[in-house]
Amino acid sequence: MKQIPNIFTLLNLVFGCMAIIVTLQQGVGIRYTPEGAQLFEIPEAIYMASVFMGLAGLVDFLDGFVARLFKATSAMGKQLDSLADMVSFGAAPGFLLYQFLRRSFAQDEGGIDVGFWVFLPALLVPCAAAWRLAKFNIDDSQQYGFKGVPTPAAALLIASLPLIYWNTSNETILALLHNKWVLYGLILLVSWLMVSNLPIMALKFKDFTIKNNLPKIILLATALIAAVFLQWLAVPVVFLVYIILSLTLNKKESA
Repeated sequence: MKQIPNIFTLLNLVFGCMAIIVTLQQGVGIRYTPEGAQLFEIPEAIYMASVFMGLAGLVDFLDGFVARLFKATSAMGKQLDSLADMVSFGAAPGFLLYQFLRRSFAQDEGGIDVGFWVFLPALLVPCAAAWRLAKFNIDDSQQYGFKGVPTPAAALLIASLPLIYWNTSNETILALLHNKWVLYGLILLVSWLMVSNLPIMALKFKDFTIKNNLPKIILLATALIAAVFLQWLAVPVVFLVYIILSLTLNKKESA
């Protein structure tokens, strides 16, 4: 029974690896014709990366619940959880951003032939995730509040990009997701949020009073309303509200 939480954690790792595998199958292909190189869409592969990262997030949430249920928390479980998170919420979103940068450059004239170094900034995300997880492991004060944005939250924001891209016809949103400078900015912002010491709320309940859980209740209400009206675009909106609530209404919980 003590190993059941660790099995959930390993399942998180498996989903993270699957996300990387489908991401490497690429979201855009190149075919060569007499007129030159042409791009064509392969939405299924990179789209599934979002699904697997979402499943990893779900399992990551459940393994802590299962560990408390069976009273099977352990130092090994904590380390194993971080190692799995590094793959699912560090490496996987890094590869996803790498592919989005490829798409962005590929639409430019001569963009197909650019050196791979222009895509390397995507690796800042797994580096920041590793830093964030290591910091969390040596800091016992982050039980009911985090210092910096937790890696699952940052990863799920990135995982929403393919879902937004292939489920919208809004030209402005499509243009933003095709813009390499927007992607570079997103990489820098998400990486900084993870390694920062900003007080960010944990989605755990000390009690069930409205007063002590008001930020979480507002966040939940926002998520439900945004999901109805914005569909997948709700993810970045909820992420933004999460940051704002953490910095305004939840300072006391994040020491």
